[in-house]
Amino acid sequence: MNNTFFHIFPNENFIDLSMYQFGYEQCEPGHSFGPATRNHYLFHYVISGMGTLMADNSKGQTQTYRIKSGQGFLIFPGQINTYIADVNLPWEYIWIEFDGLRVKEALDLTGLSTNAPVYHPQYKDLREQMMNEMLYIIRHPKETPYHLIGHLFLFLDYLTQSTRITVPKQSSRMSDYYIKEAINYIEQNFQNDITIEEIANLCGINRSYFGRIFKNAIGRSPQEFLMNYRMVKAAELLKLTSLSIAEIGSAVGYENQLHFSRAFKTVYGISPREWRTQHK
Repeated sequence: MNNTFFHIFPNENFIDLSMYQFGYEQCEPGHSFGPATRNHYLFHYVISGMGTLMADNSKGQTQTYRIKSGQGFLIFPGQINTYIADVNLPWEYIWIEFDGLRVKEALDLTGLSTNAPVYHPQYKDLREQMMNEMLYIIRHPKETPYHLIGHLFLFLDYLTQSTRITVPKQSSRMSDYYIKEAINYIEQNFQNDITIEEIANLCGINRSYFGRIFKNAIGRSPQEFLMNYRMVKAAELLKLTSLSIAEIGSAVGYENQLHFSRAFKTVYGISPREWRTQHK
């Protein structure tokens, strides 16, 4: 039987950087997971042993990677992947699933991508500090969310520092302005029946260009960001109020309860009713 434990994180209060779940596993020989996809970024660090990752690249082609202790791998949102423990020396790993407005910007500094998902640290001391932050989070699941988010920021800092890939910054002053305006508009109007076309018009640019610069900066489309933002607010209402599921759906812009429940399950993996039961 696998030695495994994981915890779900109550991430509903965090936008810039949030966490969804984290855990540890000592795998049995040949143990596999997948094929599967994730809605968020999922980072594994291999403490001991080795295994194989099979993941789709940017062209949808499956690539195979051998990964050993001291290395890791990053699974990207929507990326089809399978990973398998070595038969003779199965891996022992820890993981964190995370996301947020500033995540793509930080990960761009690491050089990790769907075409290069394997973590090759350049600095042993920083790699060990990154691992220690992951272990701290995993070993202290009952600490307050703000406390654990602080350690998640440290994990992300050590992850970027331990690879230290320099990416030249492009001049994007107007793009940053458009994105800031769009996010502000979403924050103030998420409960209304707003459209991406409406947000692009507010910025004075066409929808296609808006979608492109938004995804380049944030790592997800405007539609995905709007849905995730609404679900974060829905989770707050589920936890803090006694409103019905239909009333909460309406409060975050979904007049159709079925559409709201589907969107919520896409983000959180369970129905609103199940989520409320777990977080009472």
